[in-house]
Order: sequence, then structure tokens, then C-alpha cells
Amino acid sequence: MNSSLSNKIAFFSTQPYDKAFFNKYNADFGFELNFFETQLNPQTVALIEKCEIVCVFVNDIVNEAVIKQLAEKNVKIIALRCAGFNNVDLEAAKKYNLKVCRVPAYSPQAVAEHAMAMILTLNRKTHKAYNRVREQNFSLNGLLGFDLFGKAIGIIGTGNIGKAFAKIALGFGCKVLAYDIVENDEMKKDGVSFVGLEEIFKSSDIISLHCPLNDQTKHVINTTSISFMKDSVMIINTSRGGLIETSSVIEGLKEGKIGYLGIDVYEQEEKLFFRDLSADIIQDDAIQRLMSFPNVLVTAHQAFFTNEALTQIALVTFNNIKSLLTKNDIENKAALLV
Repeated sequence: MNSSLSNKIAFFSTQPYDKAFFNKYNADFGFELNFFETQLNPQTVALIEKCEIVCVFVNDIVNEAVIKQLAEKNVKIIALRCAGFNNVDLEAAKKYNLKVCRVPAYSPQAVAEHAMAMILTLNRKTHKAYNRVREQNFSLNGLLGFDLFGKAIGIIGTGNIGKAFAKIALGFGCKVLAYDIVENDEMKKDGVSFVGLEEIFKSSDIISLHCPLNDQTKHVINTTSISFMKDSVMIINTSRGGLIETSSVIEGLKEGKIGYLGIDVYEQEEKLFFRDLSADIIQDDAIQRLMSFPNVLVTAHQAFFTNEALTQIALVTFNNIKSLLTKNDIENKAALLV
């Protein structure tokens, strides 16, 4: 790579905290960092000048049209500062000879703990209680919850985050069921029961999604799977928005089949999340309908958002880039996608 260009990184979809953490840890690497608040898409590729490295996030558009333009601008590396990569056309990256890397694991506890926080909030209605007492309403009516102890929690996806969540659930005394295409023997020793996907739907009081988004998992929560579930089931999604078919979940909520829904991700979130839209008219009718339910909790993709996770994201991203520049490879093969 051209040494005069390979020291420069163009960051897209950046927030103030991105700048703070990447600037802080760049002291040990010495890259030239250019931050753009805008999303990477076919129109914003033009912002890149004399730069061989771009750093993107979950909602940046990195399809073939964008990758072709990146290649024409002599970009050599696409570095994702996240674990998910369903927004990147990997075949196009191969076609145009671009390296693609990611942060495969960063503080899985952060996401797992947020999933449990959503469960506790929905169950014990602490968000409603907080608002009530601030208005001098000390009534307990409408705040009734249930014991988590002894309840069946079904986990779909037992990677680092799913495994961390299972340990938390076991600590609450829950019966933990899990589904993954590869069963984890260590989790079995801890008391987790691996079962089929249909059994997860049928037997779980709470279902928490921790799997990647791909052709096999897209809309794993749909009309059919919801029909198998217990009445008043709780569904938690801190993974990827596309795992849930929004229209089916709305119907399940309206019918009372779904008793609680907690989502930190949303299928159409790229037009909403990471922005202040408090003075705007939101045009997305589905998210507005979801937020109208009293038993739905929505957070804006903040499950990863801890000091430890942002530190790890910055360090791993920089080390991935450094390894590709010096060795054209990355020791952790899970981090190198192309």
C-alpha cells in the first residue's frame, strides 16, 4: 500500500463518543483520523480523499455500488468497528480486492447485561415506577411483575454474548434453554439445556435473541414461530433488527400473544437510531406503533454502549488495520472477513 495514504482513516457515521475513544487510543498508533458524521452510502463516498482505509458502523451502506466507488478511489481496507457485517457485500469486496475486517467480540457482557436490564425493566416496570413517583404517585396498581426465579429463558444463539447472557440467567435461578447450530459443551456443564428451535418457542417464558443475521435467521420471529409460543411470552432482541418480522410482532402484541417486547435493534433503524429526532415527524409507522404499546420497551442500539466495549472496539479496530498494513493478515481469523 502507498505509505503516504495508508496512514489515513476515514470514519463514517461517527458520534462524539467515537471521536473521543478513537482519538484517545490513536496516541499509540499514529494514524491520521478523518471523522464524518454522515452515513457511508453511494452519495457520500465522494467525501473520501487520498485515503486507503475506511471505518464503518452497523448502518453504513457498503453494497457493491459503494465498494466499486471505494475501489476507484484506491481504498484498500474496510474496517468495521462492530461485530455484525450483514451490511457489507463481501463478494463485491473480493471482486474489487478490498480487505474487510471487524471486531468479532467486544465486552459481550455489555450486551448480555443490557438484555437482562430490559427483562427486569419490562417485568418490574421500573421505568413506569420512576415516572410515577416523580409525579407524587406512589400507587402500586399496574406495576405487578413475576419472579424470574424458576422461569424458562430460551436463548437463540450461543456465541460470546449468548453465553454471557446464559450465565446471568442461571445466576437468577432461571431454567436456561438454548439453540445453536453448534452446541456448547461448557454451557451444558453449567446447566444449560440445548434443544431444538421449536422447543425454544414452545417452552420458554422469555426468549432472548443473540444470533447473527443471515439468510437462515432472518425473521426467525414471525407469525409461525409466534404461534408456537406461550401466551404472554417475553421477547428480547439485542442482536439484529432483521431477526424479527415487525408486522408479525405487532399482531402478536395486539392479540395479547406477546406479553412483553424489548428491542434494542430495529429492522429499519438506519433512518432513526443514533440521531436526535425529537423535533421531527417520524415517518416510520411501524416503530411508532411499537412504541405505542405499554408493554414494549425500545432502546436505540445502546446495548454495546459501555466504557469497556468502546475501549475494546477502538483498540481492536486499530490493531486490525495495523496487522493488515504490516502483514496483510490478522492473527484472529474471526476478525478477517475478506
